[in-house]
Amino acid sequence: MQRYFVEPANWQDNRIILRGQDAHHIIRVMRMKTGETIICVHPDGHAAKCEIDELASDYVAVSAVEKVDMNTEMPVSVSIAQGLPKGDKLEWIVQKGTELGAAAFLPFQAARSVVKWDEKKKDKKRQRLEKIAKEAAEQSSRLIIPAIEDVQSFQMLLDSSDTYKHKLFAYEEAAKGLKAEPLRSVFQHISPSDNVLVVIGPEGGFSESEADALQDAGFAPIRLGPRILRTETAPLYMLASLSYHFEE
Repeated sequence: MQRYFVEPANWQDNRIILRGQDAHHIIRVMRMKTGETIICVHPDGHAAKCEIDELASDYVAVSAVEKVDMNTEMPVSVSIAQGLPKGDKLEWIVQKGTELGAAAFLPFQAARSVVKWDEKKKDKKRQRLEKIAKEAAEQSSRLIIPAIEDVQSFQMLLDSSDTYKHKLFAYEEAAKGLKAEPLRSVFQHISPSDNVLVVIGPEGGFSESEADALQDAGFAPIRLGPRILRTETAPLYMLASLSYHFEE
């Protein structure tokens, strides 16, 4: 069943109005008819099975007929801070990370980031990532759309990290056998409802000064297996591991 996230202003008791791309998708792409059903999700996380009442040229009106109780959100709130990677890898990370349950994505400019974020295009790029996260959340039956933060500097990331109960960074040197706590031990310290910030470096990983600064700021280095993972693989490995530990 198709799922759509609907802004709070478009919920009027049991009557819900879908506009813009959502209405276009229902009318032009899915070619739905009155009487067919969809799922509408409110930004506060509640969802309802809805019946289509009206198909207009620029909107779709539906009526909520049944509450949807299934909770598909990860018990732990996991934010991924991603060092800016090359090409379209950030889009891939947002899409797949959303499917795997991430709560937020925080891109940052790392010392070894080859890409430099174009200030003139930052709003457009963020909107693109938000669209990808929304579509992935709908496809994977999420109840929330992960937040996409503005690109920040490495120091800004450190300065804003104190709101997280658990702060971790995937350190490639740990995969080479240097001392780092294995994931199974890390997970024993995390409880449902905790919030976790996981920092992933770009291609080339963290510089030595960044690794030192992270540890000074209270981040624990973690090992994601014995192999060196690509920057776009590391966050997915972490999210999948957390999902297995807390949900399966």
